[in-house]
Amino acid sequence: MIKNLCKLLTMLVLLTGVVNAADKNQYTQVRAEHILVKTAAEAQQIKRAVDDGGSFEFYAKSYSLCPSGQRGGDLGYFGKGQMVPEFERAAFATPVGEVSKPVYTQFGWHLIKVLDKR
Repeated sequence: MIKNLCKLLTMLVLLTGVVNAADKNQYTQVRAEHILVKTAAEAQQIKRAVDDGGSFEFYAKSYSLCPSGQRGGDLGYFGKGQMVPEFERAAFATPVGEVSKPVYTQFGWHLIKVLDKR
């Protein structure tokens, strides 16, 4: 009886985990800001400053090589297939309200701040 109950609880936990994982993948768009710099060292330094309470938008305006930097790095909403794969993977994997670790693409090093997912 106890073994069957344990099996049932295990199955419920596994099924719940699968449902929750599927829910996370239902997002089709991300709204994000980003900062583009040339080196990993620059990206890491800015990431530390932002993690310590610095304004992401300030650093985007001050240091980003992307024209979006003048808007605080705001990229608006974008869907799957609109960004280079490395950037897209990081943006969709980063929780809302958080800043990604530095991400390398053909354009340079990015920090991505996810504002919303839908």
